[in-house]
Amino acid sequence: MRERRRWPYVTAAVLVPVVAAGVTVWALRTKGSPEETARDFLAAWSRSDYAAMRTLAADPPAGFESTYRRFHDDLKLTGQRFQVTSVQDDTVRFRARLTGPLPIAYDGRLRLVEHDRAWKVAWTPAAVHPRMTDGIRVKLTTVPAERAPITAADGTRIDTPDTPGSVQQIVEGLREQYASRLTGTASARADLVDGRTGSKVATLAEGGSKPGRPLPTTLDLRVHRAGAQALEGVDKPASLVALRPSTGEVLAVVNKPGGYNRALLGTYPPGSTFKIVTASALVAGGVTPGQTVECPAEKTIGGFPFHNAEFHDYGTLRFVDAFAHSCNTTFGDMAVRRLGADRLSKVASDFGFGASIKIGVPAVDAAFPAPHDDTDLASAAIGQGRVLASPLNMAAVAGAIAAGTWRQPRLVPASLVPDGGTPPRPLEPAVVSALRRLMPAVVSEGTASGVSFPAGTAGKTGTAEYGSAEKGKNPPTHSWFIGYKGDLAFAVVVEGGGTGAQVAAPVAARFLKAL
Repeated sequence: MRERRRWPYVTAAVLVPVVAAGVTVWALRTKGSPEETARDFLAAWSRSDYAAMRTLAADPPAGFESTYRRFHDDLKLTGQRFQVTSVQDDTVRFRARLTGPLPIAYDGRLRLVEHDRAWKVAWTPAAVHPRMTDGIRVKLTTVPAERAPITAADGTRIDTPDTPGSVQQIVEGLREQYASRLTGTASARADLVDGRTGSKVATLAEGGSKPGRPLPTTLDLRVHRAGAQALEGVDKPASLVALRPSTGEVLAVVNKPGGYNRALLGTYPPGSTFKIVTASALVAGGVTPGQTVECPAEKTIGGFPFHNAEFHDYGTLRFVDAFAHSCNTTFGDMAVRRLGADRLSKVASDFGFGASIKIGVPAVDAAFPAPHDDTDLASAAIGQGRVLASPLNMAAVAGAIAAGTWRQPRLVPASLVPDGGTPPRPLEPAVVSALRRLMPAVVSEGTASGVSFPAGTAGKTGTAEYGSAEKGKNPPTHSWFIGYKGDLAFAVVVEGGGTGAQVAAPVAARFLKAL
């Protein structure tokens, strides 16, 4: 038998003449070669084809397949590759590379024997791993890496149980979005253990844990506390968002009550706060703050009657005053006569309407559906109809006037914004200049003049109708106020709160005074 192994290997069993003591006899040569069988065996192993491996083994035991299956499952393998490294007589050496929670590489060997006129693997547990014997199995132990902290802008941890509820809502979203960054890599060790006692026999491989990377946010806890304090006396669902216009950094997201992040996910008609967008379009089209316009109590546009709050008739007045007093009839009529649907849609997009908002956690996009007739256009021009936005969206609108550029809000460093976010959109200088005159007038002499704001505040009230009116009554309204002071922009909404001047504006004033 030993002499047969030294003969040249062929690929089929043939009869070969042998002369012995002057007599010719015929000997049956073994099919294939040790290397060919070993390669086939390893190829089958790489694809977990244990049935094919069994056919290539000499008298495999009953537990042959289960041994390989358990080896694979115990190590939680996701892939395996085996490469022949050397062949010497009946021994084939190979390199194993296993992928899974713990990458493992080792050198193994297969011994080949002639069995039923073919080369087969002389199988023992050592064919799986050179240190395995009967009763030995592998065990994978993993220890999760410590999750990295999420911090406010000043480095304070905000992923702790004592963090305010509105901030915890943000933290939950960040943990989901940035799980791979925060979690890191667990430590792992693969051991050979006694199958009966569980005691360790040897360590096959081990990998140290890689800690997660901290996630800084733009949140300012001082600003958050001021927002939470401002909402304390509000007895209806409300939210406040504050951001830094020069960078788009979100400073505070406050919801009352908790449970639903209406500041980022709530969609509301913005009401007259949208007149910032409409006024910008009109100014870009040539309207000046001092230009004379008409503001009747009621006006039919496209066959539908539009009216001012409480049917106020302001007659003839300057455009800046029409903005300050939030004249619905003025803005609805001028949008139809001077703008048109396409122009207003274009300017709305400059303020982020229709942009894909990627701030680091889920947030809704502001919607400005293309108006399909004059009535729809007039409704859109005063923030009603099908126009919808979140407090975050509208804080960014106010921030665009403060900075002269609309910037997508963000909760994380710019380098970590998913997909890079939407690029900044500079506004026309003439528009910025005009709106910086119009918005302060709302506070000094317009709808919010009865509220005590700190000096330097500019803003816009909004009273947004929603739902259906009961017979003989006006429809319910959300209360809005958006604005800026220096490099701080903000939005306040109170669901079903009434007029913007009576509810949301005082909240905004308390917020600014608390800073």
